Amino acid sequence: MKSRSLKYILILSVLVLLINGCKKFDDINTDPNTTTQVTSGLLATSLILNVTRTDISTQKSFMQPFLLGKYLTWGEGQENFQYNKLGRTDFNRLTILRDIPPMENYATSEGLKKSYQALGHFIRAWQFFIATMQVGDIPYSEAVKGASDQMLQPKYDTQKKVFLGILNELDQADQLFSAGSNFEGDPVYSGSVDKWRRLTNSFELHVLMNLYIKTADADLKVVERFKNIVSGRPLMRDYNDNFALVYNNTAGQNYPWSDVPAGSGNSFVKSNYTMLSNTLLGPLKAMSDKRLFYYARPSAVKLAAGLQQSDYNAYPGAEPSNAFANLQTQRVGKDYADINYRYVQLVNAEPVSVFSYWDLQFILAEATVRGWISGTTAQTYYASGISSSMTFIAANTPDIPDYNHNMKMDAVYISAYPLTPAVALSGTMEQQIAQIITQKYLANFLQGGKYQAWFENRRTGYPIFVLNTSTNLNNPSSKLPLRWLYPSNELDYNAKNVSDAIQSQYGGSDDTNQTMWILKN
Repeated sequence: MKSRSLKYILILSVLVLLINGCKKFDDINTDPNTTTQVTSGLLATSLILNVTRTDISTQKSFMQPFLLGKYLTWGEGQENFQYNKLGRTDFNRLTILRDIPPMENYATSEGLKKSYQALGHFIRAWQFFIATMQVGDIPYSEAVKGASDQMLQPKYDTQKKVFLGILNELDQADQLFSAGSNFEGDPVYSGSVDKWRRLTNSFELHVLMNLYIKTADADLKVVERFKNIVSGRPLMRDYNDNFALVYNNTAGQNYPWSDVPAGSGNSFVKSNYTMLSNTLLGPLKAMSDKRLFYYARPSAVKLAAGLQQSDYNAYPGAEPSNAFANLQTQRVGKDYADINYRYVQLVNAEPVSVFSYWDLQFILAEATVRGWISGTTAQTYYASGISSSMTFIAANTPDIPDYNHNMKMDAVYISAYPLTPAVALSGTMEQQIAQIITQKYLANFLQGGKYQAWFENRRTGYPIFVLNTSTNLNNPSSKLPLRWLYPSNELDYNAKNVSDAIQSQYGGSDDTNQTMWILKN
């Protein structure tokens, strides 16, 4: 332990020297005609893009979470996520939180200070939420305090304490946004505190829904908090309130999977590595959902055999759990549905959200089915989630055959579809929850927060992921994994605290099959 601590101190000393050296270099080489002043707005931009653009990423990285969520398969090589292998995560998303105090301090008015404080609470809540969802207990109360308080080896807080902190930070963000001023540096909502407040409250409902097993906990007050937010705070109103990035034809700001402008070098698109899965296409076909024709393009083999591009049967899916060699045979044979051309050919195919209005509507539908809230039917929320997804897709898709395959979704279809017998909510509570989560899954094709579909499957079991023991890379192969492993640099430089956390949660075994606190009854 002493040697590790000494190694950490030495590394920090070297970093201090390097930083000082870089500062001297910057002092000598500063352009006197270029501003070097750091502002709250500049720091806000960095923080917001860190939870949007960084998590979305581009090209192959863009597709990785959708491999884990079984939306598609990958033909370049056998991918760990497709076959359920989770390795060590990292806490890199937490390092950006060091920019929050200076962002607040640079504010030039009381109204702006409140807004930037609110933004800081939201960003902290978002990043800590994803980190704890991956591993369980994490550093929270002492996290990112190395510079301010010299806490280089932060203690780990229990997952319950982390969730209490997240909920309290979101409550504070709502209060501060309500009293704040519109602010600069926001690439998503243009600094609208009203939209940020709506996102904050909607996201807090998402956090609470992930605590559905803990409704009896007197400290968390899950149902009480949920009711109070729904009845007393502003929420997202439509898909224009999505927490999403909008793309354009500026270099570096193209849609993540586009192969334009010419010469962009997206070799993954050109190589046709993707095949859409049965997990995605199966429900779309079973419910005659026209989103299929906007998500996919038909099999060349099926078209050659005489099927029309408007025929659901022209879109065969791939089973992600099949052996890689078998999937390669299917891919080479060209008898599969691939990603729609609009995602490849348009620089602005559609804004990509990390939290959407339809997410909120499905959360409200589930809460109603569970008996947490009343006054509006679950079917109303459920239908709103489906129709908002469809309207969003139709609004962002040019009306040409390659993009909708002559199966256009118009207002009449979108309004009627959620009420059709194959789609409308029915059955037991469990059956209705299965319907809600399946529709949330379908709406979030190439959308949604990082790993959201996988987290939802872990939480509810829906949609069902096929477990193939002959290809599953989790150990043992008879189980799907439940978590990532703790970061290697934590084991190197914060060994005592992470070891204590592993011992208290998992009996000392840091493996992917351990059940974290939020998953325990």
